[in-house]
Amino acid sequence: MYVLTENFPLYWQGFLGTVELTVYASLLALVLGFVMASFRVAPIGSLRVLGTVWVTVLRNTPLTLLFFAVVLGLPRFGLVLPFELFAVLALGCYTSAFICEALRAGINTVPKGQGEAARSLGLSFTQTLGDVVLPQAFRSVIPPIGSTLIALAKNSAIAGAFSVTELLGTYKTLNELGYNIVWTFVWIAVGYLIITLSISALFNVLEKRYGVAR
Repeated sequence: MYVLTENFPLYWQGFLGTVELTVYASLLALVLGFVMASFRVAPIGSLRVLGTVWVTVLRNTPLTLLFFAVVLGLPRFGLVLPFELFAVLALGCYTSAFICEALRAGINTVPKGQGEAARSLGLSFTQTLGDVVLPQAFRSVIPPIGSTLIALAKNSAIAGAFSVTELLGTYKTLNELGYNIVWTFVWIAVGYLIITLSISALFNVLEKRYGVAR
């Protein structure tokens, strides 16, 4: 217990760093995931190809490699940003591929007749998708999106290896100070547990309120 009490400011700073990474990367992933899911079901071939390439490349690229590409590669093209922002970009883009597939799966559960009826009423593709299809698809994709964002929170630990302040990175300082490594990791695990259980609780509420009736 004294490991936590004697180093609470350090733990708290790392905890807040992980929360910030999770929140910002989740928002980016949700936006990009929605855009790419729209592309994948769009009637325009070039957009479908773009969405497919985005998902295929990111889902089959190790996240650590993506971090290297973003943090070390983008500055070579003159794009110099804080490491925290690079981490958000890497996490958000990577997770967006999984959000996209969850949304696309939800869209496929909506009967085709719904979209056909909307188009027969003169609605555009964008109106059909936003006003008819997605509201119905959303009900079935709440659990997989929640699981994906929980995975994002845990994946944020990789950012510590790129000079980003986050929870797992606190073990380096505490290890150098001579604290018991086992208890150090116990309290780190508790911090991640708080974050993941909070996300799980939020999506449980959303599922009970908006999800598909069982």
